[in-house]
Amino acid sequence: MSIRIIGTGSALPERCVTNDDLAKLMDTSDEWIRERTGIGSRYLSTGETVAYLAGKACERALENAGKEAEEVELLLAATCSPEMALPCTACQIQAQIGAGGAAAFDLNAACAGFLFALHTAYAYIEAGIYKNALIVGAEVLSKLMDWTDRGTCILFGDGAGAVFVEKCGESGILGFSQHSDGARGGVLSCAARGLHNPYFKDASEGGFVRMDGREVFAFAVRQVPAAISEALEKARLRPEDVDLYVLHQANKRIIEGIAKRLGVGPEKFPINLDRVGNTSSAAIPLLLDELNGAGRLRRGMTVALSGFGAGLTYGACVLKW
Repeated sequence: MSIRIIGTGSALPERCVTNDDLAKLMDTSDEWIRERTGIGSRYLSTGETVAYLAGKACERALENAGKEAEEVELLLAATCSPEMALPCTACQIQAQIGAGGAAAFDLNAACAGFLFALHTAYAYIEAGIYKNALIVGAEVLSKLMDWTDRGTCILFGDGAGAVFVEKCGESGILGFSQHSDGARGGVLSCAARGLHNPYFKDASEGGFVRMDGREVFAFAVRQVPAAISEALEKARLRPEDVDLYVLHQANKRIIEGIAKRLGVGPEKFPINLDRVGNTSSAAIPLLLDELNGAGRLRRGMTVALSGFGAGLTYGACVLKW
């Protein structure tokens, strides 16, 4: 028994912000950003919330799967930028789309969040607890950015992507890997609200995303190929057996470095970061929905997914589409 993705959906804010738009706000240029990242534009919220974007993506995934919200048994939301600490984003989505019969909760594994949520759904369904799941990655990262830090704020965008999965008797997920390296978590961080009670007052009121770009780059290019290779070994496949590699969309140079280490041509590594930037947990499902809508995902194809980010968290999944 395994699980198969049978529907995809996505949602982006209305406002598209180009590199030239950012050049009006800070000392940067389209050439500077594209050369270092491959990013040309991103979508930024002008009021759309994480729950709103996630709900829209979920509705579209259900429509694509030919399912009704009442049929959802498990609803998982991966996010590191919720508007509310309570209730969780998944419960807000549940109310928004009318999935009253679903168990709903959030996961936070940053940019690897969607992948970790997919593996969690797989475990629940494999155990026979549920028969299907609606999984969404959604972020409004623009509220966590220091918009005077041009090395970081240019990278990120807002958006949501979702998939509907269900139990299948045939091969779905063929192998996966999942890892964390908390000892090195300081290279990509964002402080939350500080402690403030009658007995202690922390001066911190929260903070912005801080990143050591070189360390993150080195981590991704080294660990992601290893995680993919581990998942492929479990699936008894070789890198050349994979039809498409759908990776977290952090940086074009990172993706090129991963392809080189795996010995696979860049044509197997589709990207959309040039148009939407780094959307953290939304990146993989957003790209899956684009590929699905364009007819590039066909039943029987072997697809490798890999997410990596703050934590440090990383992993991979090999599946039959």
